[in-house]
Amino acid sequence: MSGLEGRVAFITGAGRGQGRAHAIRLARDGADIIAVDICENVASMTYPNASEEDLAETARLVEKEDRRIITRKADVRDFHGLSAAFQDGLDEFGRCDIVIANAGIIRMGPESDDFLADWNDVIDTNLTGVFHTVRAALPAMREGGRGGSIVITSSTAGLKASASVLASGSAYASAKRGVVALMQGLASYLAPEWIRVNTIHPTGVASGMTMNEAMQALMEQAAAGGSNSISGMQNALPLQMLEPEDIANAVAYLVSDEAKFITGTQWALDAGFMVR
Repeated sequence: MSGLEGRVAFITGAGRGQGRAHAIRLARDGADIIAVDICENVASMTYPNASEEDLAETARLVEKEDRRIITRKADVRDFHGLSAAFQDGLDEFGRCDIVIANAGIIRMGPESDDFLADWNDVIDTNLTGVFHTVRAALPAMREGGRGGSIVITSSTAGLKASASVLASGSAYASAKRGVVALMQGLASYLAPEWIRVNTIHPTGVASGMTMNEAMQALMEQAAAGGSNSISGMQNALPLQMLEPEDIANAVAYLVSDEAKFITGTQWALDAGFMVR
């Protein structure tokens, strides 16, 4: 695979899970990293977000690969705060070649008493937050005149929504489908500048979003024959979940020169989920 030496990647949701795996893998390929994470909980969610200690561990692991990293606490829902965090990285590294818009949330289990908050927090993070991420970094990428690669983390839910009337689950699928439209418009517009834009659509991935008490309760209910938001979600391959490194390996290819002709695609990293 082509190396990423001299390039800089901007990654959101980098405190743990897929975001951390992306940071480590791209650093291993030679990239320096601008890493942000909210590092605090969202009230409508039923599981904890990454902490500042988690983000510091991401930095340690990137530096172990002998690459540089700038970490900042930033909420993708806050465009100005996110832009300031990105600017700190740009001031340090002088360029941006890769954007991984990875931050995302969902409420597990029943709705809260404030179903509008359940909806708005997911839309604001998973859709508007992606827009903020791209808009924060794109001017620097375009001004560099070297092209670039933007990868947006969608989901199998962005290709096929699960049955749900719950506000958070409905918002999750809507946001993950919405980023596909965002990707397609950007990919078409930016293609003449050699800036490639794609979405990835993972099935379940072992991360903070899936490895928690709220998800465990849903899995136990589904295993006992109950009907809930995950009871119909099964991969074709005999894998319950993918590892974050599986997704990072695919993204490393997508942002590399070997994938220089790939733009505007929806890549299902789904262990056959979509053929079930």
